[in-house]
Amino acid sequence: MSYYPATTRCTAFLDHERLAWGELRHVAIKVKQRFPHMDHVPALLVFNDQDGTAMELDLRGSVTDVTHRYAMSAGSAHLAAPASTPETPLKRGRGRPKLGVVPREVTLLPRHWQWLNAQPGGASVALRKLVEDARKLHEGADRVRQSQERCYRFMSAIAGNLPGFEEATRALFARDFAGFESHIAIWPDDIRDHVLMLAGNALHA
Repeated sequence: MSYYPATTRCTAFLDHERLAWGELRHVAIKVKQRFPHMDHVPALLVFNDQDGTAMELDLRGSVTDVTHRYAMSAGSAHLAAPASTPETPLKRGRGRPKLGVVPREVTLLPRHWQWLNAQPGGASVALRKLVEDARKLHEGADRVRQSQERCYRFMSAIAGNLPGFEEATRALFARDFAGFESHIAIWPDDIRDHVLMLAGNALHA
């Protein structure tokens, strides 16, 4: 199970019906109120609205238990700490923690280091400036790509067997709004509306 902040915005579906949407803590309570005697709801799918990934709800116990569990987690960074990985070290090292600077290993060719070290402020300052410049330059394209990816994740999980799925996928990545809309026109209303919301930046940017 992956863990998310209790304030993560998400949407819960049962088959093709949208049960609840909003912050994770509120969605969990609404689903539990709908199924008060079930710790696990078959066919329930919950999606992170930010990136389209599937999530799991902890529905163990009573409605009061679920309410208390998610209310307690709301003030914490996560419902539970995620496992550490080499890419996301939890141990603090050298750096400037007050600025949120995180030390990581970067592998470059000698000529790259030579150029970076010759820049005003040294390699770290030059790298940060390069990254910020690249972020600004590609901001629009990044929004489109992220919107396409989150929409595709959701579609694959819940609409993969619906008619026109393959055609809609091609239209999504081609940024063909008219074609996309036509291919999902006969999908269940809740699915279609959510797909259009997730694909907004990809089709209108």
